[in-house]
Order: sequence, then structure tokens, then C-alpha cells
Amino acid sequence: MKHLITFCFLLLAFPFLAQVKTTYTYAIKGSDTLKMDVYTPKNIKLGNKLPTLLWMHGGGFAGGARDFKDDAQLCEYAAQNGYIGISISYRLLRKDTKTGFGCDCAKEEKMNVFKQAAIDYLDAAKYVVGHAEKLHVNTNYIISGGSSAGAEATLNAVFMREYFADELENYKEVTFAGMFSCAGAVVNAEYITKSNAVPSVFYHGTDDDLVPFSSAPHHYCTPEKPGYLLLDGSEVIVKKLETLETPFYFNIVKGGRHEISAIPFEDLDKVFAFFESTVLNNEVIQTTIIKTKTP
Repeated sequence: MKHLITFCFLLLAFPFLAQVKTTYTYAIKGSDTLKMDVYTPKNIKLGNKLPTLLWMHGGGFAGGARDFKDDAQLCEYAAQNGYIGISISYRLLRKDTKTGFGCDCAKEEKMNVFKQAAIDYLDAAKYVVGHAEKLHVNTNYIISGGSSAGAEATLNAVFMREYFADELENYKEVTFAGMFSCAGAVVNAEYITKSNAVPSVFYHGTDDDLVPFSSAPHHYCTPEKPGYLLLDGSEVIVKKLETLETPFYFNIVKGGRHEISAIPFEDLDKVFAFFESTVLNNEVIQTTIIKTKTP
């Protein structure tokens, strides 16, 4: 109840007000200067700390940007509704490559891309935690999130940190309180345990031909292709969370393809209400919504 009262107060304190965007560099890796845009309610008071959405854009690890219109709009929405919204850059390791990130990209290279993207995300989270006072971040309530490639990276960072991070000690202060995934998948859902399972929101189309809805090869590559790599999509992750009695909100679009990776702006009130109930108020809610793709 205490958390709910605090959250409601914050919503009253910052109802659809203008927000301030400030850009920070969180890491420099080779020729890549990695930045984050932090969206903060304009009139936030010194010492106030808010729940935070830490967002990672999509783009097949080859494109996209932290300040693309939709990604920026999502973080603005977060800041208008009592959150700190943060959108990050990361290394686009498949940019300008001949094989892209499809079936001609070797499995080993795909795994390295997943690893480096997860590490970039964890480094961004580490920066946020280390500068929580300046950024007005409540480190107990960091919601991880991403779309498409960003969803894959964040899911791997949240649920497979022990597998992908070489220096776990670097991230001992980093914890995640929730997950928001738009058309994402994890390398192996067996790594999801009671200790790392968090309240999660998933949007996914059943006919996604790039990121599998269930357990299937990435991009549906055939076994003889270099890029044949099995992934566990949203359906598999949700079944694991259900077994662990962890809250989830699963929005299934029957017949939907990879366009379901788009940020569901029409549902953001429901998404943030779910996090209010489960992350801030410790309720256990397991909801599955099934829609049919409109022609």
C-alpha cells in the first residue's frame, strides 16, 4: 500500500507535464561512443527518485537509434506518467556487413552479437545505478525494455546475465524489477529461474518470421544454413514465468508478423498499470490477451 500511495502521489505531481531530455555518455568502446537520452519530468524536486524505464531500440543490430520518433515518444510518455524514461544507444555490430543478421550470418557470430548487446545494456544499467541520485532513479524499480533486436538483447541481459557477462562482479548492484518486450526472444529460457524472474509484458505475433513466437530457429533458418540458431520466444518465456508464479501480461496477435515489434502506444496505459500493480504493489497478475490481426 505504501508503494501504491507513493506512485499515485507521483502521478498527481507530474500529470502530463513537459519533460526535460538530457544526454549522457555511458561508455566508449573502440570507435563507438554510447549515449543515453534521459527524459525527466520538468519540475522534479531535488532528491526525488522515480521508477525507471530503461529502453533499447530495435533494428536488427544494424540500424535504429535511441532518438527515433517512437522510442523517444515512449520515453516521453514514461516521464509524463511518473517515471524516468531512458533510451540508449548500443553497438550496431551488424551495420554495413554483407551477411546482415539473417541465415547467412554464422551462429557463432549471432551469439557474439547477442552477448555484446547484452553487455552494452548491462553497462548502461550500471551507469544508471551509479548515477541514480543525479538521474532521479529509484534503483529498486528499473523496468527493462526493448523492441525486436533490443528486446532480444534485454531479455538476454535480464534472464541470461550469468551466461553472457564475463565480469559478473561489475554488475552486482544492477537489478531489474520488470520487463517490457516487443517481439523478443531469449537464447535459452531454461536460464529463467525464481531468482531472476520478474513481472513481464510481452507483445508478439504468432507468425513472426524473424523472431520466433515459440521455440524455433532465428529467422526460421534451415539446419544447413550458417545462421541456424534456436531461440525461445515469448510463448516459451511466458510458460516458464507461469510455472514460477511470476506476473505477466501477454498480448498475442494471431497471424501477426514482425510488425508487432512496434511499440503498442494504444496500450501503454495498460502496460504501465500492470507494472504499477505488480512491480510497485507486489500483486501477482497473469493475463493473456489474444487478438486477431486485422486485414
